[in-house]
Parts: sequence; C-alpha cells; structure tokens
Amino acid sequence: MDLGLRNKVAVVFAASKGLGKAAAQSLASEQCKVAMCSSNEKNIIHAANEIRDKTKSEVFAYKVNLERTKEIEEFIQKILDKWGKVDILVTNVGGPPVKTFEETTNDEWEKYFKQIVMSVITAIRSALPVMKKQKWGRIINITSIAVKEPIMNLVYSNALRMAVVGLAKTLSKEIGEYGITVHNVAPGFHHTEGLERIVKKRIENGEDAEQVYAEWRESVPLKKIGEPDELAALITFLASEKSSYMTGTTIQVDGGRYSGTM
Repeated sequence: MDLGLRNKVAVVFAASKGLGKAAAQSLASEQCKVAMCSSNEKNIIHAANEIRDKTKSEVFAYKVNLERTKEIEEFIQKILDKWGKVDILVTNVGGPPVKTFEETTNDEWEKYFKQIVMSVITAIRSALPVMKKQKWGRIINITSIAVKEPIMNLVYSNALRMAVVGLAKTLSKEIGEYGITVHNVAPGFHHTEGLERIVKKRIENGEDAEQVYAEWRESVPLKKIGEPDELAALITFLASEKSSYMTGTTIQVDGGRYSGTM
C-alpha cells in the first residue's frame, strides 16, 4: 500500500530511543525525510545513523532540550532552512518520574509542565505557519493511556498529558480547513525505559519484577507487552494520505487493556 509519504518532511521529538525512535524509523521506511531530536547528542546521532543505514532515507539529527523554547524554535528553523517545509510533526517527551501527588514539588510541576505541555505548544506554533501555507499537515502527539485511564503513581503524566489532549482537539477544529489534521496516540504497556522506571519503583516497594510483568500481561486481553513499532505503525498511518478524513482523535494502542467504550 502506497501511503503517499515519499519526500514528506517529518519531525520527531525525543527520538533517540523507544517510541520516538520507532516512529522516526517507521516514517523513514516510507521514504520521508526525517528530522529527529533528543537532549542527548551522542544518542540522537547514533539513532539517526542507524535509521539512515536501515532505510536509506535522509535523516537529520539535532540536540534539543525540550524545556527550552528557543532550542525547539531553532530546531524547526534548521529544518525549514534545510528542507523548506514541515509536513508531519510528531511530538514526544520522555516520561516523568514515578511519584504520588504528595511526593511532588512545585519546582517539578513547573519542570514537567515545560516538558510535556509547553514543548508541544512551541513545536506546533513553530511548524504551523508553513503547514497552513502549504495547506497540508499532520500533527501527532505521543501521549499515554493515562489520558484515558489514570495510572497509579504517575501523577505528572496523568495530569499534564490531558492538557495536550485538550489542545489537540481544539486545534483540530481551528485548522482543519487548511488540510491539517491533529491526533493523539495513547500507548499502554510497551517495552520502553518508561515502563522500566515503573518496574524499578515497584521493586523498591518489595515486589518481584517478573511478577509485575506477569500481572501486566494478564491485564491485557492480548496477553503481551507491546513493542514500540506497534505504536509507530499507527503514527505512520495517521501521517499518511490514507487518514485524510480523520482528525481530533485520541487512539489507544494498549492491547485492549483500557475497558472504556470510547
């Protein structure tokens, strides 16, 4: 199936590993030109080289601290200078720490608000003018199943990612006439460092790692933990021409674990 993505310019945030890297590789496999960033320069260059070798697509790597507005703006401008456009924007950020509300601090709330919410706002604000001008664009936010069903001890994620969902739904109504679609994808349990952080916390509380994984697998109707490329496949579809009559959605990729009807 031709997804119509050849030579589209895709931007993927927090892409040195995990879900972001899988999304970047999937888009590059469809012959997108891919710009990817991370706060760790060595890791993002390594990931970009790996994806370039596997897909033979053009890949651009850049170091960005998602707490810093100017660095995000500079990244988008570098892409515009290099390729002249941004067609697909995939926002992403590493998961915040495992904490209850009473373990949080005001300084941390500000830190993770910048990372989780303001990074998305800044990225969209930077890419939107060119998308509107070309009358085509795809904005896809990697959030979490926490936006549909809060996860114990992930209060930052539970609270702040909901702001991204509200932003996306509002934007979908405001900019649809320009041929720009906006979506959120909500991963459940996937093999990532974020999942490992939750396991580590539970080990510290006296639990056994394998029992934790077994409990999660049992809670998922498909009886398995997801892989990053299973989320990336959905992102690539939403970025394509084949999804042209969809916008404003929040779609979970969780093996059926979420028990709600919507």
